[in-house]
Amino acid sequence: MITEETLVDELRQEKTQAKAFEVLVNTYKERLYWHIRRIVLNHDDTDDVLQNTFIKVYKNINGFKGESQLYSWMYRIATNEALSFLKKQSKNQGISDTELQDRMVANLQADVYFDGDEIQLKLQKAIASLPEKQKLVFNMKYYQEMKYEEISAVLQTSVGALKASYHLAIKKLEKFLKED
Repeated sequence: MITEETLVDELRQEKTQAKAFEVLVNTYKERLYWHIRRIVLNHDDTDDVLQNTFIKVYKNINGFKGESQLYSWMYRIATNEALSFLKKQSKNQGISDTELQDRMVANLQADVYFDGDEIQLKLQKAIASLPEKQKLVFNMKYYQEMKYEEISAVLQTSVGALKASYHLAIKKLEKFLKED
């Protein structure tokens, strides 16, 4: 297994860049895919956002300062790309962010890549109803089992604020699921 430091060095050198990028994509594509998928919900859109994420990583690797882990940096790029994608979608369709979320959840039922049952669909609707920050924190903590310190590095928010966001998200999800 290649170290993160070596991978970054190889990504920055023209001779080793192509091979290193292949290693980077193969190492991180699945985790980034599922992170993005939980934000944009649609498989095809996720693939587009994932591709844009890797393009940004490739173009900006020289700007990576090593102040965080490479994965945290890429996660932040993926998060920003996914959120930008959603903002662009709602603007293009002339609808609010909330309306877009409602449509995306409704489309989940027709998505051949979504294999969840009724309970999963209900949970996705509940998650979609959360404010953006709480949704991100919940997905990272619950689905990806990230530690608060890791989420803090990605979202550049204090651990205390993240714990509060997660707690609020849980309370709202419980309320949403009990109402139905």
